[in-house]
Amino acid sequence: MMIRFFALLLVASILVKRSFAQDSCNLIITVLGEVIVPYQADKLTPVTFQNISSKDLKAKSVGQEPSFIFNQLPAVTNYSDAGNSQGYSYFRMRGIDQTRINITLDGVPMNEPEDQGGYFSNFPDLLNSISKIQVQRGAGTTKNGVASYGGSIELFSPNLYDTASTTFGVGYGSFNSLRAFGEYKSGVKNRKALYVRGSEVYSDGYKYNSSNHSQSVFVSGAWLGDKTSWKLNILAGHQRNQLAWIGVADSLIAIDPKTNANRNEKDKFTQWQTQLLNRWQVGYNAYLYSGLYYSNLNGNYDFNLNNFLGLPTTDELYNYAFQSNLTGFFSNYNVTWNRLKFTAGVHGNVYNRQHTFSEKALGRLYRNTGYKNEASVFAKAVYTFSWFSFFTDVQYRYTQFDYKGTVPLNKLHWEFINPKAGISAEIKPDLVAYYSIGRTGREPTRNDMFMGNDDLLADSAGNPVLSATAAEYVVEHELGIRFQSKTWNINLNGYYMNFENEIVLNGKFGPNGLALTNNVEKSFRTGIELSAAWQVNRYFTLVNNSSYNYSRIKEQKVSFHPVLTPPVIINQEAIYTWRNFSVAASVRYQHQSYIDFANTAIVKSYTLLNARVGYNFNRFQLTVFADNITNVRYFNNGYVDVDGSKKYFVQAPTTVYASLKYTL
Repeated sequence: MMIRFFALLLVASILVKRSFAQDSCNLIITVLGEVIVPYQADKLTPVTFQNISSKDLKAKSVGQEPSFIFNQLPAVTNYSDAGNSQGYSYFRMRGIDQTRINITLDGVPMNEPEDQGGYFSNFPDLLNSISKIQVQRGAGTTKNGVASYGGSIELFSPNLYDTASTTFGVGYGSFNSLRAFGEYKSGVKNRKALYVRGSEVYSDGYKYNSSNHSQSVFVSGAWLGDKTSWKLNILAGHQRNQLAWIGVADSLIAIDPKTNANRNEKDKFTQWQTQLLNRWQVGYNAYLYSGLYYSNLNGNYDFNLNNFLGLPTTDELYNYAFQSNLTGFFSNYNVTWNRLKFTAGVHGNVYNRQHTFSEKALGRLYRNTGYKNEASVFAKAVYTFSWFSFFTDVQYRYTQFDYKGTVPLNKLHWEFINPKAGISAEIKPDLVAYYSIGRTGREPTRNDMFMGNDDLLADSAGNPVLSATAAEYVVEHELGIRFQSKTWNINLNGYYMNFENEIVLNGKFGPNGLALTNNVEKSFRTGIELSAAWQVNRYFTLVNNSSYNYSRIKEQKVSFHPVLTPPVIINQEAIYTWRNFSVAASVRYQHQSYIDFANTAIVKSYTLLNARVGYNFNRFQLTVFADNITNVRYFNNGYVDVDGSKKYFVQAPTTVYASLKYTL
């Protein structure tokens, strides 16, 4: 199978090379405008952001879930179901869970509208095709799709101006983890460019019966005119997992840390997305950026009810199946007048997801469909005067949820006006200070409203039973400085987030495997974050990404810490490079955090030591990774079950992984 996969890819690359083998003098010099320019932050934008470059991605990404890259940034935590870096994994930003983080690719929403989650596992090895990433913490700038409540992650598709090449890569490591991929870049010839990448990923998983086997394809092509450019992105993924989403009692982990509390459960999902993007220069300093997109998801996963309830496992096995469609459009007008930059945009999409629940002997037990539509408009302006830049950004967003099932439900809708304003001062060319304030609202997810049930429940009178339909809001303040010189790159910021009706994790999981939540009366999150890099000399670099968080929830005159929000996180990395050789060592310290509202149960503090060694020779690139070198047994997620027992997600001990790439 693997041989056929690479043979087909090689034939395709040869054919594509021939189709692009035209006079290189036809190469145009007009740079393809990035469709998501209106949403990005730059040096003078008064929001907290951090860029991950293509160089960093190539050095650190070997097919693992993106959360294992994000957790090297300030205030980000992550964990995986299987304990290792492949399969289902999740991240939080400032303690705020993944359903409150906006994720886009070239301006196209990646979050599923109903539950608002972004599932990178459906597009394995995605970072292999990403040219750069911008992570904004806090309200940030306006984005398409779900609210940027805790932050946002912007992914950028492949840079089609890269030099023409064909690359093959293989990797193998602990737990029988394997990645193989092939990639072709045409470069720009005769106003055309093409990128193709195919990957296969496999791992047994650290826990028993927690394997992942998946494939993905990414195709990006463009036609580049003098006044207009068209770009087509197609990404598709298929995955099969053995499930491990139930926590394990620490007493069982002490006996065998590879214990998996799930029994005989598997899933299978296929998702693909198509994007058609356009950049049109409508005037000397005016551009129109537009996009059409369509995404389809089809898959299912098993559910062992007896095992979930703590009863002996039988042949009875239930199954949740989903089929969804998301279609959308966005357009942004961007113009510059002397000191003023102005952007206005619109976005809208329609979405439906069919839910089917069945049992292998009884057949289908129910079917329902959720419908989620949204529309938004925004305007953003930046005015520069002397060494000050004044920023304002306001968005109107409307979203509607409808449901068709055995229990009738009236349509629900929410309206939000999300204003932001700020100022930055370029004190020196290499020093910028900024302050911003923003307010963002967010509707509850279907899971929030249905109390973790996949099918809407009814009371004795036949009326729908809903947990929470009210929106949640946050007012956020950001204050920071950015300093960049030949040897230093420092980003230091403080934040204060004041919430109204916040929907927070309560530390438990529902029968559909999704985390359960509660509304709280009052809450706030505040902290300090640092990202710093020091180029000690031409060979040696020190990088630090750290954060301090002080957060509280007040409910019925009782104050407590939010769950899974460690107060201190430190990432310290040292990098040495010499000619074609590089070595890096990193230390991660994560302080303890609570896993229940009562603040009686914790996941303990831990310290990890990781390293990587790389060597380039001729057309080969070899990298070896060693994680958790000191073999620490640690948990980074858990909950308190209904019977009061503590359940944890143990992560992998020492792991080793080697990656080899060959470029033609």
